[in-house]
Amino acid sequence: MHQVTPARTTAAAPADFRQRLLDGLALSITERGYQDTTVADIVRLAKTSRRTFYEHFSGKEPCFAALITEANNEMIRRIAAAVDPADPWQVQVRRAIGAWLDAADTQRAVAHSWIRDVPALGMLARELQRDLMERFITMVQTLTDTAELRGAGVGRASRQQAIVLLGGLRELIATTVEDGGRIADITETAVQASIALLGPSS
Repeated sequence: MHQVTPARTTAAAPADFRQRLLDGLALSITERGYQDTTVADIVRLAKTSRRTFYEHFSGKEPCFAALITEANNEMIRRIAAAVDPADPWQVQVRRAIGAWLDAADTQRAVAHSWIRDVPALGMLARELQRDLMERFITMVQTLTDTAELRGAGVGRASRQQAIVLLGGLRELIATTVEDGGRIADITETAVQASIALLGPSS
């Protein structure tokens, strides 16, 4: 009597399909931009179906919001991981900015779309931007609330400082991409501006 071996399933988990859809949207943004991307483009690049898309997202905008949220979370993770709180504070700033710009350069089109396209999403945009801003503020305040920085006369960043830092660097990244420049080329400007903003007042 032959033993029957159960057939191996190749079905992807729901999380796998969701990630494929996010990757498909990211690729379409790179190829044609967010505004010209359609659900059909996302589905085609994700190699899945419209039915699968609508099982995970109610439309293109919620899919975009999920992609931007994941990209922002990954950026924050990379920045936090790059900083050693025992380093001199200027080194900490340089490493944080370097990690930020590296993360933006990894997905230039998505980073640019986050800056330029999210504001066009109406109420969803306001909620998304507020949430992303709060996460960024928390990260900046956590990174600047260390013994090394306090010893150097650098206090915990205020909300206003964190907002200025985010807004300035986002605009610098966006204009650099739009001008066809290399994000790495703005590192020194971004580092020096951040040191000036966060450094001792006296």
